[in-house]
Amino acid sequence: MHLHSFHHSPCEGLGEIATWAQRKGHALSTTHLDQGATIPTLENIDWLIVMGGPMNIYEHRNHPWLVAEKAAIAQAIAQGKRVLGICLGAQLIADALGGKVFQNPEVEIGWFPVHLHTEAAQHPAFAGFPASLTPLHWHGDTFSLPPGAVSLASSAACRHQAFASGPRVIGLQFHLEVGLHDVNAFVDAEGTLGEGRFIQQKTEILREASAHLPADHTAMEKLLDAMERA
Repeated sequence: MHLHSFHHSPCEGLGEIATWAQRKGHALSTTHLDQGATIPTLENIDWLIVMGGPMNIYEHRNHPWLVAEKAAIAQAIAQGKRVLGICLGAQLIADALGGKVFQNPEVEIGWFPVHLHTEAAQHPAFAGFPASLTPLHWHGDTFSLPPGAVSLASSAACRHQAFASGPRVIGLQFHLEVGLHDVNAFVDAEGTLGEGRFIQQKTEILREASAHLPADHTAMEKLLDAMERA
């Protein structure tokens, strides 16, 4: 299987997704959109993974490649490919499916619980997940649920944390893929985080990482296994 990823930031790589793909023997390729790379043809890929980034999906003037990226995501979905979006990637998928992306009432940065809805137990990609997880969050925007999609999880700060459109298209507003190196990269890339009810400071984010990463990686692998079978 050939997995191709769209990247928007040097510090937001595949993390545990790459580890899983390499263990499975899948081919991996990447388009670094933030570095001016051109989106390739999607004909020869089986799975599109859309990663996070610091920009908003509507910043076309500053990031003109967003227009072509949105078209490519819509094309991949229409062709029945597996499509997984994380953080910004989830927002881009929601947009491609007809949802709206806008500012969340709260900025959410740090380790905060996500609670799965009853619908999650009925979706193959989330079957066997615990009732709640504590992943890393790093976002200020959110999305409305796209037509025909199912909301699968929420947090105290954000109504839609995960959604699915059928068995092959999934968006996660949070990060299950990060390893300790990635968490450090997130922290190093940011300036002052500001204050808010759902904003942890850098020392707290780093201190809590090792407590949450094992369970998050187990969940990430379960989701990838299920999407692989879809």
